[in-house]
Amino acid sequence: MRLIFFILVILCLVTGCDDQESNIQPLSNEKFLIIAHRGASAIAPEHTIVAYEIAHQADVDYIEIDLQMTKDGVLVAMHDEKVDRTTDGTGFVKEYTLEELEQLNAGKWFNKEFPGLANREFEQERVPTLEEIFLHFGDDVNYYIELKSPSIYEGMEEKLCTLLRKYNLIRDTGDLPKVIVESFNEDSLTKFHALEPQLPLIQLFSFKEKAALSHSDYKRLQTYASGIGVNIKSVDQDFIHDAQLNGFKVHLFSIKNEIEMKNAFHLDANGVFTDTPTLGDILLQEES
Repeated sequence: MRLIFFILVILCLVTGCDDQESNIQPLSNEKFLIIAHRGASAIAPEHTIVAYEIAHQADVDYIEIDLQMTKDGVLVAMHDEKVDRTTDGTGFVKEYTLEELEQLNAGKWFNKEFPGLANREFEQERVPTLEEIFLHFGDDVNYYIELKSPSIYEGMEEKLCTLLRKYNLIRDTGDLPKVIVESFNEDSLTKFHALEPQLPLIQLFSFKEKAALSHSDYKRLQTYASGIGVNIKSVDQDFIHDAQLNGFKVHLFSIKNEIEMKNAFHLDANGVFTDTPTLGDILLQEES
């Protein structure tokens, strides 16, 4: 059965899938991608430089960065629209200037919530800007960037494009794309695609029940996206194979443990978002 599937995939790639737009950037690398979800977020405070650094040292394929935007229009790394959960502040990110946001502590909460993983160095962490992350890591890592709440941040897509161009991150590296952009917001992704068609885009889905996409869904996705990101508990192998036959890579979120990692691999997914980057080592054992 698996052999038949791979033959169909090859035919699809050779002949083209449903007239997919030629300006969509393919994700052709066959490597099973390990994407550090919010950095090494099971080990260190999420979306901090230290969390990204630990993920980098674990040799992940991508570090994932969720974007919010300050009152004065600066892109910063944070998952929530509000600062309450991951800092010692309160309120919405958009209500803070960058100067005000930089006064917040982004690590103390982790030490309190996970005393077994507490580290005094975490209490020095602040909320990083996207530009600070680019300056810190440069070309040493690949970036998987989510337009997290674009509906409340006017111009978010343009600001991201500007920074990517400033740091020469929109280019073909000959291997994995240096940058992948993702969002749950279809309008934001189509807008970003119009601004910068050279970058591969991932449409995110979170299904409450069994994952399903129609033929018309795939036709629409083929106008801007290179892949889809889906919650692992909603998918089966048939869904993943169907998405792949329609020309899309499938990345699953969020992998918490060894069982989920092995499951994602055996479902024939193309990659995973994981809070624990070292779980990727399990795949080396699977293949050996």
